[in-house]
Amino acid sequence: MFEDERTIFCIDANILIQAWQKYYSPEICPSYWQVLNELGKKGIIFIPEVVFEEIEKGEDDLFEWLKKSDIPIRKIDGSVANCLKEIYATNPNHKYLVSSNQIHSKADPWVIAHAMNEKAIVVTKEQKDFIKKQTKIKIPHVCENMKVEWIDDFEFIKKVNINFVCHL
Repeated sequence: MFEDERTIFCIDANILIQAWQKYYSPEICPSYWQVLNELGKKGIIFIPEVVFEEIEKGEDDLFEWLKKSDIPIRKIDGSVANCLKEIYATNPNHKYLVSSNQIHSKADPWVIAHAMNEKAIVVTKEQKDFIKKQTKIKIPHVCENMKVEWIDDFEFIKKVNINFVCHL
């Protein structure tokens, strides 16, 4: 499995939600969820409490799985709150990580703040949006502005050496 256990990853809600609902659903890829659980036990991955709360709103099997999993859930503390303040102070456009109409996730800025605090890599499905919309900025843009490494779930799978085995 993963060799560099000093590297840790902060998981965005969309990583778990989309994998559960689509391409790594437990019906077709149960081992993916076992591996995530093991990575959680080892402290290699974690989720912010606000991500846990976002998944809780779905009231589905993913939330039931997450409650029973060994993935650590990080609470907001003073140092994380200071990281959030730094995010907003660095660039006024960072406020668009969360929109006033509540369509966008409230967790996004906290994912980055937790990653900053723990020197973790953000894992998100979001990609850089080169069409500059003033009403929404994506996690990758803010990560780059804050010098926080970010990757998508496919890069994460490569980094932690997850290998899929198929059976009939």
